[in-house]
Amino acid sequence: MSRSLRALLLAAAISPAVLAGMAHAADAPSADAAEASADSNVDGVVVTGARARSTGATGLDLSLRETPQSMTIVGQQQIRDFGLTSVTDLLDRVVGINVERVETDRTYFNARGFDVTNFQVDGVGLPLNWGIQYGEIDTILFDRVDVVRGVNGLTTGVGNPSATVNYIRKRPIAGFQASAAAQYGSWNDKRLEADVSGSLNASGTLSGRLIYANQDRDSYLDHYKVNRNVYYGVLSWDLTPKLNVTGGYSQQDNLATGVLWGALPLSFSDGSRIPWKRSASTSADWSYWDVNDKTAFVEASYVFDNDWVAKATYTHKDVEQNAKLLYASGYPDKTTGLGIGGFVGRYPSESKQDLADLSFNGPVSLFGRTHQLVFGASYAEQTREDFASSGATYPAYPSVYEWGSVAEPTTYTDLNSAAQIKDRLTRVFGAAHLNFTDRLKGVVGFNAVEQKTSGTSYDVDQGRTVSKTSPYAGLVFDVTPHVSLYGSYTDIFNPQAEVDASNRKLDPVQGESFEAGVKSEWFGGKLYASAAVFKVEQQNLATAAGVFPVDSTVGQPGATYYTGVDTTSKGYELEVSGQVTDRWQLSAGWTQLSLEDKDGADARTFLPRKSLKVSTTYSFPEWRNAKVGAALRWQDEISGLDTFVVTQKAYAVVDLMGSADLTDQIKVTLNVRNLFDESYLNSVMWGQAYYAAPRNASVRLDYRF
Repeated sequence: MSRSLRALLLAAAISPAVLAGMAHAADAPSADAAEASADSNVDGVVVTGARARSTGATGLDLSLRETPQSMTIVGQQQIRDFGLTSVTDLLDRVVGINVERVETDRTYFNARGFDVTNFQVDGVGLPLNWGIQYGEIDTILFDRVDVVRGVNGLTTGVGNPSATVNYIRKRPIAGFQASAAAQYGSWNDKRLEADVSGSLNASGTLSGRLIYANQDRDSYLDHYKVNRNVYYGVLSWDLTPKLNVTGGYSQQDNLATGVLWGALPLSFSDGSRIPWKRSASTSADWSYWDVNDKTAFVEASYVFDNDWVAKATYTHKDVEQNAKLLYASGYPDKTTGLGIGGFVGRYPSESKQDLADLSFNGPVSLFGRTHQLVFGASYAEQTREDFASSGATYPAYPSVYEWGSVAEPTTYTDLNSAAQIKDRLTRVFGAAHLNFTDRLKGVVGFNAVEQKTSGTSYDVDQGRTVSKTSPYAGLVFDVTPHVSLYGSYTDIFNPQAEVDASNRKLDPVQGESFEAGVKSEWFGGKLYASAAVFKVEQQNLATAAGVFPVDSTVGQPGATYYTGVDTTSKGYELEVSGQVTDRWQLSAGWTQLSLEDKDGADARTFLPRKSLKVSTTYSFPEWRNAKVGAALRWQDEISGLDTFVVTQKAYAVVDLMGSADLTDQIKVTLNVRNLFDESYLNSVMWGQAYYAAPRNASVRLDYRF
């Protein structure tokens, strides 16, 4: 029996249990109790039922059912249960999101067939940096993560029809609370955490929170090691009962050695697959990629007597990178295994972001009914400078049959400024939640955006100015007290950071996006279920067309260049999340889509067309609050194209967890990942790839003071 089949059989075994739990929903608490539970935030644990609320999709404070788009909230409980300490692992669990681990320290995300480029923290972000995550982002900073699928121009400034990821920071908690944790896992993975929060004055108007985490781990991959330190401090001050000021600072130092730049060449010169070990890497011990991310923010909010709220936010972000990288390319001879060559480069860089946002939100009365309105403006600026230096020699790798790393070049060319680029994004936005009748609600809005870019990259002028005003419209109709129908439409205007073969940025993507579906809530609002259909038409979408050669003077050697392609995506999503009973938690979803170019041919074939994600836990409060759970990820076959077509067959990955209270203050959690030891490539987006981690485990102790 194949590993994938065994994994799917386990999922099938889980499903009847879930249905059985639904059949016994009468055992769940009353509707009033359920509502109180779903709307609360106790000890930082967010319950993600239908009554969870977010401003992430429209800027308006709406429940999931009131929001005319698909939305998923990953709360603290799921993060803790499954040990999701990195954002990459967390987004792997979100319905409709695909994680492209193209390298160890550079990751892409996509949804509905398109790259995710909109990332926010507390609703503020700058969607101009390619959508690439450098290093890993630690989840200890965040209370929850909101993911809105589809176009989200109202809150991001640009209309990218994939998804918007909004990280919600942890804030000070009333009263004293402190915790510490220690974790140990496979490949010498060690992690320590500390979190303390409480009031700083007798009146409780000033409170603070301090968080620290360190993770030091080796890897199943040859050479690769990571040490990550995370620091976070935040103060919240109620100057008056109506005026609050909050400010904080966070820093993440992600220090990685033995990193992949590019990945394994996958084919011999005759097109057959190279039989790599799962631990194989093209890296070396002397390579590294250090990312230092520092963020400071301050926000002020004032509640007027008429319930209107004014909020101003300023954020400064400074990201420094220092990397010495080794890139491998070539198609070795099948007989000798020789033919892979290397290129070495040093790439320091620094990026600075300044983001300011001002918004007003509140109720208005019109035609005898109360509506909600939000409007505001924002300004964001990013400056980035990249430096480059290359090794004076081009090392040759040994035979793939006697694989090993290569020596570092003894000399490098002089370090020079390769790119100096400034992006500025200015926008004005407004939206209204219109209460037409008791059963019919609408969301209408607009977003006016202007982006200016100046500077050069490898001596190529990057200057441009683009602007657009885009409308948004959505309707939600309550068919019954538990079921709603919805539909939404928006224009697409998405400036692109990708460059063509001459290293010039592509023109913005333009197009239209449609979505319609049904949303429902059950068991007193504790369980949320939705189904959506969508269609997206885009013109000039960046599609990988090649890689700048190692001797390129136009663009960065080893970097990808793109061409614009007209693309249509359409499909559907099914999702259910929340509490089936008071003991059973469930999050599950299915995504299916088609993706074609203007000629009707399959586009972006490295993306799965079908995917299934399930996470579920069951609690036994009478047995020291014991809990067991399982998670499943499945996707269908994908393929990538370099010179030869590379195929990754359909696969399924199953994880298990279990936890229990050892004492009133100490909790132990065990996680086993990739239970059936499935072997698969992380991504075939670039034609190069590396293998995912084999079966591994971790144990964690949490202590609450």
